[in-house]
Amino acid sequence: MSIDKDDILRLTEAALNVRKNSYAPYSGFYVGAALLAKSGMIYTGVNCENSSYPVGICAERTAFSSALTAGEREFAAIAVAGGKDMKGPEDFCYPCGMCRQFMAEYCKGEFEIIIAKSRDEYRIYRLDNLLPYIFELDTTI
Repeated sequence: MSIDKDDILRLTEAALNVRKNSYAPYSGFYVGAALLAKSGMIYTGVNCENSSYPVGICAERTAFSSALTAGEREFAAIAVAGGKDMKGPEDFCYPCGMCRQFMAEYCKGEFEIIIAKSRDEYRIYRLDNLLPYIFELDTTI
């Protein structure tokens, strides 16, 4: 684990807190994400659904989009917290495959993903453990 306990707590709290801003009228599944850039800044994101389902976007990608818009290009970790209702996650919420691949565009395999159920209950994975066969284009051809 390359990030320290203080950063883990900051990220899990931010992900849990930002969930309240999710827009999930169709699924009722609210997700928050908090992304730590190597600069030390934290960028948050929430899932935003749409009546045309493919138009929605996941919390992880909105956090990355905010960071990229601010000019960040190097990242250390992300925390993700999600579940039904706003009472708090009842289980661990893992990034979908699309989000995992999105992260792989900007992060190496050692990038850390914190799956938070509460401030004190979380699991930490490396991106290469959650996405072992990252799709990459060979740009040397």
